[in-house]
This record gives sequence, C-alpha cells and structure tokens, in this order.
Amino acid sequence: MIRMYHYATVSKALDQLHEKGFTCDFNLNSDLIKKNPEKFEIVHVYRYEGESDPGDEAVVYGIKSTSGKKGVYVAGFSADSDQETAKFLFDLSIRGR
Repeated sequence: MIRMYHYATVSKALDQLHEKGFTCDFNLNSDLIKKNPEKFEIVHVYRYEGESDPGDEAVVYGIKSTSGKKGVYVAGFSADSDQETAKFLFDLSIRGR
C-alpha cells in the first residue's frame, strides 16, 4: 500500500523519509530500478506543487527493494528533469495502488 504524505517542502519530506530509514539516493542509482523493476516497490509518495512557479513541482518517492534497501527518488517537472525515469516511477506507483 502506498502512503501519501504532505509536507511544506521537498526537503522536509526528505528529512522525514531519512528518519524512517530511506537513506539511499535512487536518483544516483536509477538504472538499478529501470533494469530490475520487479525488485522495487514504492511505499511512500509525496507530491509538492510550487505555489508561484510550476517548475517547482516535484514528487518524492520512498522506495524499498526486495533486499530491504530503502531510499528516495525525487522527480522534478522542469525541462531538464529525467522524464524517462519520472514516467517509469509514476507508472510503478499506479500499478501499486
């Protein structure tokens, strides 16, 4: 089951997830998820919408692997964000519901 959280900022969401043991940075290891999607599960989702700038929108995912590794992935919606990974993670979260 995916849990949705609402925090004031992305950094607050990351702090809270870190306290829950989500310490791996999957932004740096996104290929692991792309190559082995069956080994990962999205367990927390946090969506942050910038009040004044749509470019500030982001989604923070708390991800857990079958081996027990827990980490985060932050998907932004700016033009330079990794849209392939963001879409892949979004599709994973839909399947998990």
